[in-house]
Amino acid sequence: MDGSALDISIIGIFVTVVIEALYFAYKMGVIAKSISILEEKQDKHNSLIERTYANEREISVLKEQLSVENHRIADLEGVQNEYFRSRYSTD
Repeated sequence: MDGSALDISIIGIFVTVVIEALYFAYKMGVIAKSISILEEKQDKHNSLIERTYANEREISVLKEQLSVENHRIADLEGVQNEYFRSRYSTD
């Protein structure tokens, strides 16, 4: 091989390496963008799950409060019924 053929081979290898490096950088950019999109979706999902758990805790507290209120109402109705029975009984 003469000098010019060797130079052309080296230039060809260099061009191939540069093209492959650019293609690799492009693919890494595409992958990074895809990962970024997936991270955004994951953040939205996590936010939804956190809000769901918070709502479930609040619902649990509200159910307990409702149960307490129902017991209080039942107790007051019992007192009221007892009062009316004692006041208006025909004994």
